[in-house]
Amino acid sequence: MVKFQPRKIPGRWRDGYALDLHTLSSTAIGYDEFGNMRFDTTRSEIGELLYRLKFNSDRSVVPEIVDAVEKFMKSWKPHVDVIVPVPPSTSRTIQPVIVLAEAISERLGIPLADCVKRTRDAPQLKNVYDFDERLRLLNGLHKVDSSGTRGKKILLFDDLYRSGATMNTITDALYDQGGAADVFALTITRTRSHR
Repeated sequence: MVKFQPRKIPGRWRDGYALDLHTLSSTAIGYDEFGNMRFDTTRSEIGELLYRLKFNSDRSVVPEIVDAVEKFMKSWKPHVDVIVPVPPSTSRTIQPVIVLAEAISERLGIPLADCVKRTRDAPQLKNVYDFDERLRLLNGLHKVDSSGTRGKKILLFDDLYRSGATMNTITDALYDQGGAADVFALTITRTRSHR
């Protein structure tokens, strides 16, 4: 089984964790022939699996990631009623957050609720480092269908936690629009710097 070291993630939710850091180190090694900086990156074991799923569309890693989630959930025991995946922010051949949420739902026997929708195109946040600016750009971006969340204990799931801005705005919407009884947050990995 893949090794991981759970790490708390701060937010409005009752409790939240990432299974581990995404990268352990990253050193610039020079520019490629297209003028892009190249890096020598060392990832955590689970970070490497997530990287393979996200950037190589390697579905063979899904069972191993789900094994780690199952093991962690058995020790964490958040007692949730439904899993709510964060809507993907980019278009990919495979949407890792959806693929993983579906597999986790099936493995743990916890229903999946596709109840968070975007109200407009999502802004690109990759190069926005100010947390308050990220929150401003996300304001009003998500709408919750309360039929799947009212009175329920929610596991808000994402693949990668960076600043927490997206998950916090969705958590606000789950409580305020969705009438959630409680929200717990889980991601596969988190970045080393989280703001």
